[in-house]
Amino acid sequence: MLSEKTIEIVKSTVPLLQEKGVEITTRFYEILFSEHPELLNIFNHTNQKKGRQQQALANAVYAAATYIDNLEAIIPVVKQIGHKHRSLGIKAEHYPIVGTCLLRAIKEVAGAPDEVLNAWGEAYGVIADAFISIEAEMYEEAAHKEGGWKDFRNFVVVKKVKESDVITSFYLKPEDGGKVSSFIPGQYVTVQINIEGETYTHNRQYSLSDAPGKEYYRISVKKEKGVDTPDGKVSNYLHEHVKEGDMLPVSAPAGDFVLNMDSTLPVVLISGGVGITPMMSMLNTLIEQDSKRNVCFVHAAINSNTHAMKEHVEAVDNEYEQVKAYTCYSAPTEKDLEMKNFDKEGFVEREWLQTIIPTTEAEFYFCGPIPFMKHINAVLTDLGVKQEHIHYEFFGPAASLQ
Repeated sequence: MLSEKTIEIVKSTVPLLQEKGVEITTRFYEILFSEHPELLNIFNHTNQKKGRQQQALANAVYAAATYIDNLEAIIPVVKQIGHKHRSLGIKAEHYPIVGTCLLRAIKEVAGAPDEVLNAWGEAYGVIADAFISIEAEMYEEAAHKEGGWKDFRNFVVVKKVKESDVITSFYLKPEDGGKVSSFIPGQYVTVQINIEGETYTHNRQYSLSDAPGKEYYRISVKKEKGVDTPDGKVSNYLHEHVKEGDMLPVSAPAGDFVLNMDSTLPVVLISGGVGITPMMSMLNTLIEQDSKRNVCFVHAAINSNTHAMKEHVEAVDNEYEQVKAYTCYSAPTEKDLEMKNFDKEGFVEREWLQTIIPTTEAEFYFCGPIPFMKHINAVLTDLGVKQEHIHYEFFGPAASLQ
């Protein structure tokens, strides 16, 4: 329990965190990785280089300071981060290391006096305990469900399927021949990649792109441009070097962007590019469970060359009366224009979306590039969709859609 004095001091740092939060977290990661380089085996190097992880941590620290007198208010955020931590294998023993480096960064960047550092030290202890407690429950749950496991388990690539010019699916089965645990549509796994010549392990999180209940997991990976770019290193390795029969360490499914199976409302699934992957899991689950809920499936791609799972979605649309699928191409090919195999040219605009969604009284799920997601979020809010019916997933550290 924090004293009123400690709470008052921590809250007084909110303006400072608003102004210098990213500077503090950038310095924090510099200290952390210089003194504990082994943690580079856990954290995503790409997100570090792009500054996304620094921004996400700055947002989390700012929220913690703002709500330090009411931490219940940020439990949903703690759980969201906790899912990622559990998926990556972050443990209780890592928290004191993080706390020490964070306090040093606050002191170096902000010149904070001892009184502030002591207050933040106390506050960090309480916040860390909340994370450790929630993540311990997550580890326990993942390990003890049927087919579950702790940390990483070796999976064999039993099938590799090219879905488009840029997306390839990998079908994964446990090397030990055992069962795989079930998951909720929308969840992801962490895949551990060891690239020859690289000093550190690369961890990447990929949405499961098929319905649960199978004897395999499926992930569908976009090949990012440029093998030498941070983005491209892992995705190019998977596309070009990982073949059927190879082994990949995989963590148990995690994530809180999940299909609400208890709702009876219609479902609207909106995706851009590789954001289609969690939507495929949701769509396949709804039809395999014989759900009578109306489903509106909206996908935006550059053209048919980059459009993954197109034939499958069209087949579902044709076979199931309750499913209506729509496609938007920003740069259709001549063949696309000739065959008229899409519904709209350009982008997913408010006016068009309004004409195809059955009702605003529905559960909306969307995923894709951040600018796409910001746009969809603004459109849905403008259309009057209730906030509790708007669900989205970031590929990477959480960001703001405002």
